[in-house]
Amino acid sequence: MLQRRTLLASAAGAAFTATGGVVWAQSYPSRPIRLIVPFAPGGTTDIVARVVAEKIGGPLGQSMIVENRAGGGGLIGATDVAHAVADGYTLGVATVSTTATNPAINPKTPYNPITDFTPIINMAATPNVIAVHPSFPAKDFKSFLAELKKNPGKYSYASSGTGGIGHLLMELFKSLTGTYVTHIPYRGAGPALNDVVAGQVPIMFDNLPSTLPFVKDNRLVAIVVAAPQRLAVLPGIPTFKEVGLDPVNRLAYYGVCGPKGLPKGIVDTVNAAVKKTLEDPSVKKRIEDTGSLIVANTPEQFAAQIAAEFEIYKKVVVTQKLTLE
Repeated sequence: MLQRRTLLASAAGAAFTATGGVVWAQSYPSRPIRLIVPFAPGGTTDIVARVVAEKIGGPLGQSMIVENRAGGGGLIGATDVAHAVADGYTLGVATVSTTATNPAINPKTPYNPITDFTPIINMAATPNVIAVHPSFPAKDFKSFLAELKKNPGKYSYASSGTGGIGHLLMELFKSLTGTYVTHIPYRGAGPALNDVVAGQVPIMFDNLPSTLPFVKDNRLVAIVVAAPQRLAVLPGIPTFKEVGLDPVNRLAYYGVCGPKGLPKGIVDTVNAAVKKTLEDPSVKKRIEDTGSLIVANTPEQFAAQIAAEFEIYKKVVVTQKLTLE
């Protein structure tokens, strides 16, 4: 009887262990996969996810359907992923906000970013940039830093919200430079950026894709970028590493993850399919057109990235005495 059950389970691509735990079904995937984007449509996270999802059907053998679950700075969608069945049919896009900055500052985060997810692959990373309104008295990094040091508390900066990457990156910058700039949180990067462009707030630390069009139109001035090296679109702007602030030289990432306990076979299948999709010239171009860089690393490398970012921002929260209030 036991042998017969084993054969039947094998033929069906056994999906559960005797204790109810999910194991890899060799027929995976046998139906469409749900990919949760924890932010509203239209942002860089959503764009990267949809570009990959649109083309992954060939390499994966099934379609990937994007579902936007915005709210709570990404926590709502990320919680859905963390609580999903570990069968590979519900995956999510992991970002710095959902796996590092928000959990670092929010003690009520309903998941542990290190233990409650299975990292699969970091698809792409986006440089970040400090930009100022043209009326700001400094137009380069040296004079920008000097102005802040000379006038502690005089200036403010806008962010997408408390706990977002722009907020904690700027706080990291402040902690390393000994400067004081007042934080003004908004409900999203769009409204924050609009007020900086309008001159209501002089400074913002933002993802490059949303800021770059205003820099090109001379409506904002780029000061310094978080990127591996100088960017072709901003050749005159130094990186944080160049100005002696390497810890701030951190990119936003857009990766794929699943709930904890995702079987290795599923992880390897999705990782390989995403990598193959990212090699498609049309996919690569569309992602790079957002100002992002293709990463396509291993599950182990992505897990190490998440752990490193979480530790960095936990220290920022403690050093700067940050709270959600």
